[in-house]
Amino acid sequence: EQQPQQWLEAFEQATRQALAAAGISGERILGIGVSGQQHGLVLLDEQSAVLRPAKLWCDTESTPENQRLLEHLGGEDGSLQRLGVAIAPGYTVSKLLWTKEQHPELFARIAHILLPHDYLNYWLTGRACSEYGDASGTGYFDVRTRSWDRELLNVIDSSGRLCNALPELIEPDQPVGRLLPQIARQLGLNPNAVVASGGGDNMMGAIGTGNIRPGAITMSLGTSGTLYAYSDHAMISPHAQVATFCSSSGGWLPLICTMNLTSATGLIQQLLELDIQAFGELVEQSPIGAEGLLMLPFFNGERVPALPSSRASLLGMDSDNLTRANLCRAVVEGTCFGLRYGLDLLRASGLQSQTIRLIGGAAKSPVWRQVIADIMGTPLVCPQHTEAAALGAAIQAAW
Repeated sequence: EQQPQQWLEAFEQATRQALAAAGISGERILGIGVSGQQHGLVLLDEQSAVLRPAKLWCDTESTPENQRLLEHLGGEDGSLQRLGVAIAPGYTVSKLLWTKEQHPELFARIAHILLPHDYLNYWLTGRACSEYGDASGTGYFDVRTRSWDRELLNVIDSSGRLCNALPELIEPDQPVGRLLPQIARQLGLNPNAVVASGGGDNMMGAIGTGNIRPGAITMSLGTSGTLYAYSDHAMISPHAQVATFCSSSGGWLPLICTMNLTSATGLIQQLLELDIQAFGELVEQSPIGAEGLLMLPFFNGERVPALPSSRASLLGMDSDNLTRANLCRAVVEGTCFGLRYGLDLLRASGLQSQTIRLIGGAAKSPVWRQVIADIMGTPLVCPQHTEAAALGAAIQAAW
């Protein structure tokens, strides 16, 4: 969980840093695009106050609620047939049911249901709306018709409260609006600057890597790991773990997400008291395969493969191979093989690519890049801007 106020403070800080780095006045800014983490649940009351900390994409506490909703939909097949995606515990819908059952007094005060990037747009403009890409990961959105599934929300609460709290849906090329005067003053920006629809970090990452037509696959190495490819039609995969979300450029973006990537390697870094450079040096010291040491890095449960209640395991230990270097390589290899599993699912769904466009924080590391290239068996293309989601949001704002 996270306090949305932290995002506002980070937004203000990042804006000032960007203007300083560019050496320009905020008055010259004509457009803003927001990239945000997906699936998080931001609940506001009638006065636009945040009701509780946002439940994030990596929160699997609502796994039992998700299972009940999945059974209502007729299992994964029923969910795919109705929504075009199989709902998972990380999606927003089960978090709503969880909130109703765990915090009924707060649930009764819900006036707005927003995703993290929707909330930032709301703060900037005063308008509550959402675009198709980020809405695709809520679990109450039909990716084929690009519309809310209001009946599913009425299953959670028959009063219609949730449906009334839904944001307006807009096309990806439609702006949310202009900056509120007080926010423009606070940020030191042009009050006439247009706020673009924005989108989820993966949708913005697709734009930032030019993944806006068939033939490319983007891989993002962040706290989680994601793989996605553009499609010009709603290509619903027979594999339930492939989420056919809408893109934020007019098409669709079949996607897989692993919940454990640098979140897992970061735990080993902390355990061994290493900085990023020392961690990378130890990975390099260990041979491929970590001398038989194998880690299943499911510290947060896992989404692909679908094991929300799983725990991490360290296997194959003996008196020779249990070293710091092998432990570091084992966690990197374990997370990368999770992504290889996802790549195989995408390819089995009919998506092909000759190269992978690699982005995200870990993509800056030569060690990570080589491990990814070896395990995927595919050449990598590394864009100059690894923060492709932020770049994509800027490109969308220019559009």
